[in-house]
Amino acid sequence: MASALETLCGQSYGAKQYHMLGIYLQRSWIILFLCSLVILPVFVFTTPLLKLLGQEESIAEMAGTISLWYIPVMFSYIWAFTLQMYLQAQSKNVIITYLAVLTLALHIFLSWFMTIKLDLGLAGVMGSMILAMWIPVFGQLGFVFFGGCPETWTGFSFAAFKDLGAIIKLSLSSGLMLCLELWYNTILVLLTGYMKYAEVAIDALSICLNINGWEMMISVGFLAAAGYPTLLIFYFLIFLFALRIF
Repeated sequence: MASALETLCGQSYGAKQYHMLGIYLQRSWIILFLCSLVILPVFVFTTPLLKLLGQEESIAEMAGTISLWYIPVMFSYIWAFTLQMYLQAQSKNVIITYLAVLTLALHIFLSWFMTIKLDLGLAGVMGSMILAMWIPVFGQLGFVFFGGCPETWTGFSFAAFKDLGAIIKLSLSSGLMLCLELWYNTILVLLTGYMKYAEVAIDALSICLNINGWEMMISVGFLAAAGYPTLLIFYFLIFLFALRIF
């Protein structure tokens, strides 16, 4: 849903209506926060919902525990995604890059420290993830609030509560478009829970989806940086390497 903000901010910035970027940002915060509250019961009652769908009890219990830990992550998305769209519309990508590199380094360290050094298990994994998700949020908020965007951020305004209907419609349309793609993987994971040796199957599927995500990120990066010819060469080299292995 946050992708709707990218369209609005891009149009306003191009029209030199700089003050509207801050208004649109605040409107998105309001809408996404309310939507997060609406779907919050799904995270709270994940275990009974999965049991109702016939999932294996051990998987339902573990999924419910992870879902409770995931609530702070969900709320971090409200600010993380919208701030990213807001800054990108102004070509202020450097601060996003710096924070991403810092977050990656801290996430790796926190994951090692909390999971391996302190032996906190799942609590260490999810705790390090929560901290890693909120670090760039506070960094971007600090950048915006303390002079990083003087033309587009003029402070909080009651104008953000006006004309929410149009923003809601555009946000829902953008959100649905992406959800149709994401739900495919979600349904795959859900169906895997019905298989024999479900825990092993879900572990294997999660690894495959993770590798697929990395592959997509690398491909899109090459495509954006150098265009189709370099991407074709990259895939051709991977193909030759695969032939050599097999």
